Amino acid sequence: MSTKVMIVDDSNTIRRTTEALLSKAGYEVVTAADGFEAMSLILDHDPDIIFVDIMMPRLDGYQTCSLIKSNRQFRETPVIMLSSKDGLFDRARGRVAGSEEHVNKPFTQQELVEVINRHVRRERRATG
Repeated sequence: MSTKVMIVDDSNTIRRTTEALLSKAGYEVVTAADGFEAMSLILDHDPDIIFVDIMMPRLDGYQTCSLIKSNRQFRETPVIMLSSKDGLFDRARGRVAGSEEHVNKPFTQQELVEVINRHVRRERRATG
């Protein structure tokens, strides 16, 4: 069973690039253009881990993360914040919203794979 990864980012370029990097690494990838789209796709796809951009229109990454974490079915799903800003405030705010980690843009395939392995393996051990 391959790991399902969701990428939520309003940048088409980031979504396509990340999808290509992760597909090449053997992951099943679902993308969403914003938090609203993500919320509907999460129910259909039940991802193992979710990467959420902080700066998005309508629902920002913090709001999206909070919504995911407030849903009983997805409370345990790791949410990783993506940001081009590496501020302490952003990291702290992400933690308050319920995110597990913060990854800076631009990121590499190796960085993403390491984050996925760190969080998804632990989840699988805990539930399996």
